Amino acid sequence: MNNNINISKFAKKVNNNEKVYSSLDNKEETIIKEVDGKNINQKINAIFNSKNYIYKANVVIKTKNEILSKTIIGRNNNYLITKDNELISINDVLDIYYQ
Repeated sequence: MNNNINISKFAKKVNNNEKVYSSLDNKEETIIKEVDGKNINQKINAIFNSKNYIYKANVVIKTKNEILSKTIIGRNNNYLITKDNELISINDVLDIYYQ
């Protein structure tokens, strides 16, 4: 039985990762899509009843004071619940869009 292992030398110089691409300077565009519904509650219900909603939805929320880009995971009677456990009052929401 022959127990010799043949190892050949790798003759080619390897220059992996000499060039690196960074996308830190590129600005990310947010594409928003309308949500079907006449009022805020209908729009929120449309998001949660959508066939695309599994356990979260990326949305842009326009409130009385600001425009927020959030991932919502649920709602109760008065609040939208975000992935970060923030509560956004539904009474403050002026409009909501898919992101």
